[in-house]
Amino acid sequence: MPKKDFITRSAELPAEMLEKSIEIAEEAGQVLSHDRAFKRSKDYWRMLGPGLTTGASDDDPSGIATYSQTGAQYGFQLLWLAPLTFPLMAIVQEMCARIGLVTGRGLAGNIRVHFSKKVLYACTTLLFAANAFNIGADLGAMAKGVQLLYPQANFTLLVIGLAIVCVGLQIFTPYAKYAKYLKWLAMVLLAYVVSAILAKPDWGQVLQHTFIPSITFDKDQLLLICAILGTTISPYLFFWQTSQEVEEQILMGRTSIALRRGASKVDVKSMRIDVWSGMFLSNVVMFFIIAACGGVLFTRGITEITSAAQAAEALRPFAGEYTYFLFAIGIIGTGLLDIPVLAGSSSYALAESLKWKEGLYRKLKQAHAFYGMIIISMIVGLSMNFIGLDPIKALIYSAIANGLVAPVVLFLIVKLSSNRKLMGEWVNKPLVTGIGWAITGVMATAGIAAIISLF
Repeated sequence: MPKKDFITRSAELPAEMLEKSIEIAEEAGQVLSHDRAFKRSKDYWRMLGPGLTTGASDDDPSGIATYSQTGAQYGFQLLWLAPLTFPLMAIVQEMCARIGLVTGRGLAGNIRVHFSKKVLYACTTLLFAANAFNIGADLGAMAKGVQLLYPQANFTLLVIGLAIVCVGLQIFTPYAKYAKYLKWLAMVLLAYVVSAILAKPDWGQVLQHTFIPSITFDKDQLLLICAILGTTISPYLFFWQTSQEVEEQILMGRTSIALRRGASKVDVKSMRIDVWSGMFLSNVVMFFIIAACGGVLFTRGITEITSAAQAAEALRPFAGEYTYFLFAIGIIGTGLLDIPVLAGSSSYALAESLKWKEGLYRKLKQAHAFYGMIIISMIVGLSMNFIGLDPIKALIYSAIANGLVAPVVLFLIVKLSSNRKLMGEWVNKPLVTGIGWAITGVMATAGIAAIISLF
């Protein structure tokens, strides 16, 4: 090799090595960046638990029917309710979760300790009745959802089979595994987001009605608004959220109230991320269901929806097979998620009220009465499908029933979470208390308006 070429090549070698080193460093940086992003995603997913499943269960077949009817009857007009109800329900559920974390008791247990028996029994009785009604409506809607995919399936056998599956999962599946099933099942709600996008509504009109409130004050609209508030800010969610926070602590080895009492900043921070994430998912799904039905059904004059299944069927000829399929799958999945929450919340409330052994972490032989109430709730709900119950009335009126019960329970929640002696450093801030009373007033007003509009 000529001397000149040798010197040139030698001079270039460090630069090539430097470039190679830079490439290796960049690739390593990208790998590290991806690893960090993946780790953050895993950490975030681990934080999600009771809040996610509570928010997801809020979009049950009752909610789907209510939102579908809203979109079909009024188009995009009431879309503004989605961003409005998001912070309202998140604040309420955060109060419930905080009560569970700090006191180590469920909501009914705290009501028993701090209020009269009359108040306690009134709340649990109303909750049981509303939940049983809702369970029946949801079982019927799920069976109709299965028939959309398999028309030859027998309705009676489907309803009974679905009830058995829901009870079996709660009784015979260990809580840790059961909670994971519920967590992943919540992802079925994304089907509604996809179905709305496939429906191709007028997004300009969608955005306009999202941020500019509009209301006509007619009888049907007042009923629907009460139903929407009742199905988003629902009493069964209050009891379930609080009890699940307690269950999560028990899984960590805090088996007595003394060990569970109090909460660290890390606990509260994780809980808040979980709760607000779950409520955000719930309201996003509500938004997209109204948008899909408003963009497809309302514009074509289809204003009467008699069930969640009919909403899917009505979308089929206009929005396509995929939208129809996703909507039907969503009905079945959300029912499987919601029915155990409904039955479980009733059982938690009754067991805590009567000082029974309770908790999904216990086995059947350790908590006969607790699991017995789950079974009774399912049987009562199941029976409602054989007495000629009108599907849309069952679903809408179950939401209205929740809207009427909610103010009573909300009053107790705000009182408990504002009690400094009970909550210590995690007592409500004055602003949160003020918002809590405002939400209670809104729910009471909606309930009264619904009652008046029925006459």
